[in-house]
Amino acid sequence: MTIGTLAITIAWVPFADPEQVAMLVTLAAIILGYTGFRFAVALGYLPAGLPRGGAGREVVVRRVRQQHRLVSRSWLEFAVGGENRWLPVYFEPVLVTMTQESAEISGRGVAVGGRRMYPSGRVRDSEPVGRLVDNPTRTDPTALSRTGFGRRLVLDAQSAVVGPFAGLLWVYVAGGGIGAFAVGTIVAAAAATWLCAVRGSDPS
Repeated sequence: MTIGTLAITIAWVPFADPEQVAMLVTLAAIILGYTGFRFAVALGYLPAGLPRGGAGREVVVRRVRQQHRLVSRSWLEFAVGGENRWLPVYFEPVLVTMTQESAEISGRGVAVGGRRMYPSGRVRDSEPVGRLVDNPTRTDPTALSRTGFGRRLVLDAQSAVVGPFAGLLWVYVAGGGIGAFAVGTIVAAAAATWLCAVRGSDPS
């Protein structure tokens, strides 16, 4: 998703005036920087609020799906010292079939049944906003078929509705006519879709 968004952004550089080029390059730098930051958190190079060092800690986790406005994310809920904690994770199909599982948490992430889950943010000690949906006790055998790339793209693309408004802002700040509005709309829609994906959307 990052590569596609960067390609869409940079493709307009040859047709833009100097001010628009500066805006496009700045946006591309933000996309690269934020993607790098998310990778570092997911791989454990930046702290996500998990225990550092040692062999890790055994906990029982369950997966919940958060639905808040256009946001849909997977969270792992577990207890530490009698207090509930919630960790956002990047979506994996195995999450759809997870009920309560034994897991090992450490600074490098969470391992459930030998499978590593990658954090998409920091651990929270308060329940995420919105509606939290538990996995059913009995897994729907067709659930995995509804988690493909197409469904994920449709989910992420909902946020592209901000495109026309960003296009109008683009014209107001950098000038231009219909062409500038179209470019601003396309670039903003791509960036909004990318942002949903890189934050860890859940297509299930």
